[in-house]
Amino acid sequence: MKQSKKLIIMNILKILKEHSDVEHPLTQKEIQNILEFEYDMKVDRKAIKRNLMNLIDFGYDINYTEKTRQKKNGDHEIVYTDWYLEREFEDSELRYIIDGLLFSKHIPTSQCKQLIDKISRLSSNEDKIKIKHMNNLPENTIQNKELFYTIEVLDEAIEKQRQVQFTYNVYGIDKKMHPKREEKYIVNPYQMAATNGRYYLICNYDKYDNISHYRIDRITDIEILPTSCKPKEEVKDIKYGLDLPKHMAEHIYMFAGKSVRVVFEAKAYLVTEILDWFGKETEFERIDEDTLRVSVYVNLNAMKYWALQYVRHVKVLSPKELVETIKEEIEIGAKNYE
Repeated sequence: MKQSKKLIIMNILKILKEHSDVEHPLTQKEIQNILEFEYDMKVDRKAIKRNLMNLIDFGYDINYTEKTRQKKNGDHEIVYTDWYLEREFEDSELRYIIDGLLFSKHIPTSQCKQLIDKISRLSSNEDKIKIKHMNNLPENTIQNKELFYTIEVLDEAIEKQRQVQFTYNVYGIDKKMHPKREEKYIVNPYQMAATNGRYYLICNYDKYDNISHYRIDRITDIEILPTSCKPKEEVKDIKYGLDLPKHMAEHIYMFAGKSVRVVFEAKAYLVTEILDWFGKETEFERIDEDTLRVSVYVNLNAMKYWALQYVRHVKVLSPKELVETIKEEIEIGAKNYE
């Protein structure tokens, strides 16, 4: 079925999106052939050039090359060729975004596939980007299908500075989510952040004056309330504003509670891992060729779990309460394997 001539400009735009980039420009002849064989439209080159120029006038970032050629009568004319649509993302950038989705532990598989498919279509070489990824998605991950809706609601609530209420869930041995309690949680939302492959809500539980963190993939039945958020000035952890990079560095596992200065000894070969976890504010002092003294400002609970994770390579020196807690955890763990 032949298409209306009115669709020429839309089809040319689609051809540029699907077939062209800086490495694969198209001549007017090539666009003409694609129109004929894929869209059953016979269009002369002058009409193609006119529509390409109209697209540029409409604001599309279309590039082309001007070349001079000699006609049979000896005169010279300007030829416009090598047309391509300037892309907002390089293929390498699209792959980076796709890999971020694949490493995520909270996006439902079906929605992840849909997102990857949409992102792939931003490339001029869609198959090259997505084929190798799609079969790597696990089908049996426990997931919350309300996730994207929850994010939308939270985004709106944060923008409007409104409280939200929701059900917070935990998993049972049936591998299904169950409400942690019957009463809904009411919180003051301030920010969303991703860490360790999880998405968290940074907020304040109304009857306390500190920061709380909730896994967004465990939130269901969310709704915005008409009540205004508690001002940040009334929340001690963020009374001077929320410095998100600093907050994330101090809360490496997103535990609530106080942050303190922690000093520990570590093997020198751990420098990369330490900087990955704690960021550039980390302070190092060399003890000897193989050992460093490290100082970080971090959440106490998070540091406990981090130190246990690296127990073969790290020794916490202070504060004393943390040292004693880690000793106790190690003793309990050892007894479990007696």
